[in-house]
Amino acid sequence: MTEWTNAPAEAGPEARDWKQAMKRGARCRCPNCGEGRMFRSFLKATPACETCGEDLSRHRADDMPPYVTIMIVGHVVVPLMLLIETVALWSMGAQMALWSGVTLAMTFAIMQPVKGALIAYQWALRMHGFDPEGDIHAMPVITPAQAP
Repeated sequence: MTEWTNAPAEAGPEARDWKQAMKRGARCRCPNCGEGRMFRSFLKATPACETCGEDLSRHRADDMPPYVTIMIVGHVVVPLMLLIETVALWSMGAQMALWSGVTLAMTFAIMQPVKGALIAYQWALRMHGFDPEGDIHAMPVITPAQAP
């Protein structure tokens, strides 16, 4: 006979606030404690938080930070370019110098915070190596002996 109960299922790991983690990551701080530095150089993440010891070495940010950076910079610079083109009569050389500089400055200014926020997002959702019970998104490895 099946026994029914209202008891909660086995408690999993505690939930992490992804909004708070992303805010901490955007400030280039540890998503867990908000105190330790997330980067040891411009885009190289620290292996572990210097304050709380949280392991940050297993992140897989890969190409996502540049994609997000391009989207943000593009959505700011292109409308500004179109606006200046319609209201001002600047030479092509002046516009090339201005927009190249603005694009590079914005890119370098937001690339590290974007990467920090994305690493913190992965941490908060326990993606990839941040899940202590293994990566639920990982593909199973089938050895030749197991293949049909």
